[in-house]
Amino acid sequence: MSSSWQDPATIDRMLDDLDTWAVVGLSGDPSRTAYSIAALLQERGKKVVPIHPSFADPEAPPVLGEQGYATLADVPFPVDVVDVFRRSEAAGEFADQAVAIGAAGVWFQLGVVDEDAFACTTDAGVAMVMDTCPAIEWRRRGR
Repeated sequence: MSSSWQDPATIDRMLDDLDTWAVVGLSGDPSRTAYSIAALLQERGKKVVPIHPSFADPEAPPVLGEQGYATLADVPFPVDVVDVFRRSEAAGEFADQAVAIGAAGVWFQLGVVDEDAFACTTDAGVAMVMDTCPAIEWRRRGR
């Protein structure tokens, strides 16, 4: 593990200063980790934006009270952080999309590591965290 993937200043900035979080992989299934972490983000005052292919259907219901979108490019307002709940081999494309939409940060969840995506994202000037979870980091900080 590279400590630069979990830079405390980067983590603090994302958790404290960035408010709109697009959660890739968030569907309406409350048994999924993405759902519980998105609910925690909301409890902590973040605006959650569900990103899942199921939202290509205009009849798809909101998740956690929020309108979802099929892709990051479909979101009609700025996104601060793209929080990715996908396997490592599928996660990199979402880091690229986050850079393309002008997000300030990318967060790959616990167990999700893509060194190439980290290099490309940070080289583009976008902060990135990998292989941890906001819930873990808030606990670590005693919050």
